[in-house]
Amino acid sequence: MPSPQPDPADHYFSSDPSVPSAPRSIELILPEGRLIRLTTDRGTFSPERVDDGTRALLVEGPALPDAGTVVDVGCGYGPIAVTLALRSGPEVSVVAVDVNERARDLCRANAEANGVGDKVRVLAPDEVPADLAIDQLWSNPPIRIGKPALHELLTTWLGRLRPGTGTAALVVQKHLGADSLARWLGDQGWSTERTASRAGYRILQVQARPEDRS
Repeated sequence: MPSPQPDPADHYFSSDPSVPSAPRSIELILPEGRLIRLTTDRGTFSPERVDDGTRALLVEGPALPDAGTVVDVGCGYGPIAVTLALRSGPEVSVVAVDVNERARDLCRANAEANGVGDKVRVLAPDEVPADLAIDQLWSNPPIRIGKPALHELLTTWLGRLRPGTGTAALVVQKHLGADSLARWLGDQGWSTERTASRAGYRILQVQARPEDRS
């Protein structure tokens, strides 16, 4: 009998991926010319290369705040979190969140390797302090988990934005429902604007609801 194949969504919600580890190194060149070297592994999202959605978000995403807490939801091995830490000033703290323990370990190691290990705090979702107010959220959310799970994930994290001032930047592939997701967010009371399109992806900017975390 053939061995069961790994679940293709294993990298999204498995705390301990079942696929064997096979680390590798990749490079990411940021628009400003900075080179980031990252260690990846099987059982994480896009281990062969930084995916096009993440690249689009790093090019077209918003300016970082001068101070406060920036959170990368679904950090994987850390391309977004490491970039945010490198780009931001000393008054900004970066929190990287992922359910996948292998991804979290890689994110910590990659932050250290790129000189920002003291600035990036890597946590499992249930380790994030309940009273943490997010000033800016970045995410390449796991669209393929299906609408119910995706809506629950976004409701949880967008509801933690700082009321009145908190914002989120989401990257979603056009052909995987970016426009319908933007409409759903608006229907839930989150003011949502498509700020850019790049390589088949939409960048959505979401504003905190006044009533959240009040």
